Amino acid sequence: MAVLEGILNTYAAFFDWEMWVDVLSNPVSWGLIGTLVIMEGLLSADNALVLAVMVKHLPEEKRKKALFYGLLGAYIFRFIAIGIGVYLIEFWWVKILGAGYLAWLSIKYFIDKKKGLGEADEEDMEGINQKGLLIRLFGPFWGTVAAVELMDIAFSVDSVLAAFGISQEIWVLLLGGMLGVLMMRGVAGIFLKLIDRIPELETAAYVLILIIAVKMLLGVFHIHVEHVHFFILLLVVFAGTFVVHYRNKKKEQETAN
Repeated sequence: MAVLEGILNTYAAFFDWEMWVDVLSNPVSWGLIGTLVIMEGLLSADNALVLAVMVKHLPEEKRKKALFYGLLGAYIFRFIAIGIGVYLIEFWWVKILGAGYLAWLSIKYFIDKKKGLGEADEEDMEGINQKGLLIRLFGPFWGTVAAVELMDIAFSVDSVLAAFGISQEIWVLLLGGMLGVLMMRGVAGIFLKLIDRIPELETAAYVLILIIAVKMLLGVFHIHVEHVHFFILLLVVFAGTFVVHYRNKKKEQETAN
């Protein structure tokens, strides 16, 4: 009963008007929300491409519908995951599991990068299996919607865990998460072009994930990183990214000449 009561109290806080006012009037909260949105955009740009490929077999007028229903499902999942997560993240073992998972994601990225493993090109990607279980159960349209929903949930797990590493304030998480999902669908193309122009940004995102994992792990030992220090670290990472990009570009030009 205590667990259920804790989760219900968390959901009740979603409708606390005073908390709304505090978050919306606090510049630090907007900084955290902005951080979540940027992280979501960098990490999810290629995810939007995957979702677009998943619906490409549908007639053009139904593609947008399938992605729209998937978007609704993503919002519902975020609401549920954040509501339950705010309660669960108070337990030390949950923080350790979350930090471990985020650290694994980051380390795996760098191992794959070293091995030269990358994401598949759009031309090499296949759409949803037309003879798959979901298509057979629900038909082409709703089967595709179900597949998009499942893929959204899979994509959201990483983002939700990273969000808890940045902040544990309910409205910061909710606004950052919702805006992030919208960004993934709405301006993913911009982030894809940005990453194409500055490939080092993708690496920077995974460096930040590793930093967030360390931050979450430190919380287990009651060592809290102040928001201002986190923002400074964030700026240092992005500044370093542009320095590395400039040097890499200069080396390419020298090699070409």
